[in-house]
Amino acid sequence: MSAYRTVVVGTDGSESSLRAVRRAGALAGACGARLVIVCAYEPPRADDREVRRAQEVLGDDAYQVIGVGPAEETVRAATERARSAGATDVYPISVVGAPVEALLDVCRREQADLLVVGNRGLNSLKGRFLGSVPSDVTRRSEVDVLVVHTTG
Repeated sequence: MSAYRTVVVGTDGSESSLRAVRRAGALAGACGARLVIVCAYEPPRADDREVRRAQEVLGDDAYQVIGVGPAEETVRAATERARSAGATDVYPISVVGAPVEALLDVCRREQADLLVVGNRGLNSLKGRFLGSVPSDVTRRSEVDVLVVHTTG
């Protein structure tokens, strides 16, 4: 088995997701792999009351970033964390769409051989009921998935 060549990691800017970014950065650095950091976002709409309500209800389990500005800031901060962990070839991107679909699409497009996500939402009641990013990508991914223990 050869080392991973392209590693994709998702982030929404939360501390939990940034822990996954650090782990992915260290792994990519050790393998000499390219690291693709992905932040999925939805464009702001004139009436985002439903989104704000969902974020209030879900709290830390809300995965959606709203607007390209926050998404770009998220990948910029994540890039710094990944580089400080050892990654040298880092490609940050912001993608319009839902987190799971965005991660899977980027994996296909970039021909990734590893997808890294944090475990946030995996063991929560909300995550079990509504689904979670780590659960959904693990089930649907065509490449290896590393679920990093990022929550207490």
